[in-house]
Amino acid sequence: MTSAESSLPRRADEGGRHGRHRRGGRRRGEQLMVPKAEFQSYYGRPVIKPPSWEARDIAGYFFLGGLAGGGSVLAAGAHLTGRASTAKAMKVSSLAAVSLSAAALVHDLGVPSRFYNMLRVAKPTSPMSVGSWLLAAYGPAAGAAAATAVTGRLPRTGALATGAAALLGPALASYTAVLAADTAVPAWHGVHRELPYLFVASATAASAGMALAVGPTRENAPARWAAGLAAVADVAVSQAAERRLGMVAQTWREGRAGTLLKTAKALTVGGAVTAAVLGRRSRIAAVAAGAALLAGSACTRFGVFAAGTASAEDPKYTVVPQRERLEAAKAKAETAATAAETEKG
Repeated sequence: MTSAESSLPRRADEGGRHGRHRRGGRRRGEQLMVPKAEFQSYYGRPVIKPPSWEARDIAGYFFLGGLAGGGSVLAAGAHLTGRASTAKAMKVSSLAAVSLSAAALVHDLGVPSRFYNMLRVAKPTSPMSVGSWLLAAYGPAAGAAAATAVTGRLPRTGALATGAAALLGPALASYTAVLAADTAVPAWHGVHRELPYLFVASATAASAGMALAVGPTRENAPARWAAGLAAVADVAVSQAAERRLGMVAQTWREGRAGTLLKTAKALTVGGAVTAAVLGRRSRIAAVAAGAALLAGSACTRFGVFAAGTASAEDPKYTVVPQRERLEAAKAKAETAATAAETEKG
């Protein structure tokens, strides 16, 4: 018997049955003689490869893309309701945000031609391919909307560009969540249903904060309402995500990620409350609320990124949930088999 074989658990009824083979595996009700081994990876090394993305570039890319996309939606609303100053400021800020977002992505890629090469094919099943085309389509629309707003020329073209940017904005704000959740990183993939909603809430908070900071107080009513809705959604979706993650939620609550996400929640809720109570009357309060909302949104994106890195570096967050799901599936199958036998009997 090899050393590996000698370490395997033996069934309680095998002591007096050496050399005899049993068919059909372990009988129902039999117990193992040794306790189940605790999980340990090979020399404590990660089971999956941690994200190779640079945190500063990609987390910033996530945040700036959300700010641009959400800003275009608010800009379109301001344009339609005659809030010209806010509309103009938001169009310019969205163009600046998407430009910086693209710069961060290209910097992480290392070679600018890699971005162009991603546009050589269109693959609907690839979040990266869809995101590249979204960015390529949104950028010119946001640029045209901002240029016509600043110059005052070609108003009809500007209106069409504003509408196009607003239609593409929600997708731009949320597709990065799909991109992250499409990986094997436990803290991201485990919340593939909730993460897009969290990113949309974060993008709404950021764009509302920008509107409060750059728009006049007489025009900031929609931004104040958006900030309140974003804060409520952010808290609710974050709690739902942590419940879904189970033990992996430790990466959202502890370490650098935990600090960032707690700070994000405090800033987002605090900014929304300040905007609702004081933002209508005080320009200083509106700017302070806007800054808090922007900072809270940035902390959310950087916190989620840090949680993903932490979950990939610790092998228990990969293996233990997989074992729990496997055991749950086996228990469900055994329950179904027992129920079937009972019905037959």
